[in-house]
Amino acid sequence: MTYDDDLVLERTEGHAGRLTLNRPRALNALNHPMVRALDAALERWADDPAVKTVVISGAGERGLCAGGDIRAIREDVLRTGGTESAAFWADEYRLNARIAAFPKPYVALMDGIVMGGGVGVSAHGSVRIVTERSRIAMPETTIGFVPDVGGTYLLSRAPGELGTHLALTGGSVGAADAQLCGLADHFVPSGRLPDLAADLAHRSVDEVLARYAEQAPDGDLAADRDWIDACYSCDDVQEIVDRLLDAGVPAAKEAAQTLLAKSPTSVKVTLAALRRARELPSLERVLEQEYRVSCAGLASPDLPEGVRAQVVDKDRNPRWQPATLAEVSPQDVERFFVAPAWGDWSPAAPRF
Repeated sequence: MTYDDDLVLERTEGHAGRLTLNRPRALNALNHPMVRALDAALERWADDPAVKTVVISGAGERGLCAGGDIRAIREDVLRTGGTESAAFWADEYRLNARIAAFPKPYVALMDGIVMGGGVGVSAHGSVRIVTERSRIAMPETTIGFVPDVGGTYLLSRAPGELGTHLALTGGSVGAADAQLCGLADHFVPSGRLPDLAADLAHRSVDEVLARYAEQAPDGDLAADRDWIDACYSCDDVQEIVDRLLDAGVPAAKEAAQTLLAKSPTSVKVTLAALRRARELPSLERVLEQEYRVSCAGLASPDLPEGVRAQVVDKDRNPRWQPATLAEVSPQDVERFFVAPAWGDWSPAAPRF
């Protein structure tokens, strides 16, 4: 079965339901019809006794999903002020909650690029498989936005301050570091994924993982824990930058320079969102917060400007407003955490 001009391919193989994101030229970037198609399939398969496992993957050779369709979001902001984007996020965040609560094994093949919304449709699943090709990131501060799709929930619960580092810098990680940060569970070489997926049609997830899962190659973050935890442990972005510059570690200095190139508003709001997410009891409550923050971002000049600089004109020279951390006041940050103009929102409890 297909939906919306084949943007999501749906089929069953044995007792496995297969979902394939099918926009390979756009690196499988999510749009509203795709989110609706995924949600409908999961709602139906949850009650289907013939489907024992769900497997999600991306078409093409480059990755599972590069995130939401940010070009479309920018166009919507410029045209309507973001009405369509707010509706898209409402359904997308409900999908993220449904994935987290899905009553059957939900196997995400996180091969290649997995960013933003791609993390949302994979890292909340119960079985998250990475490969030597995996590059996983929440890069929203680069485009004047804030991590969403439950990203602040996941990153706020990573060991120490690893999640803070990744959220503020937008840095990507490979397989071992994704496992360390709680974004993935198992490593399987990319060349073995087709056989793994085929076996899931006839065998249990535990049997299949026993046949295919291996030790991931070493990552980088474990060796950097000391300076990351020390530098990111405070609640002020400027102090974090100062600590990074004073750490005497080349990688820390590079992180400081990266932070200073991001949207000042976005990095300050992201830090506040992470700290608040740590205190919230569930993914659903964090998604409620993210919806407020995301909708507030629609009124910020930095989101359309960041998308322009990164993917429209590609000059990589965004003109942030305000331009410096010092110009972003506590009041500027706080306005992102109030109910949006579209009204408050919460993810409906999945009907499983």
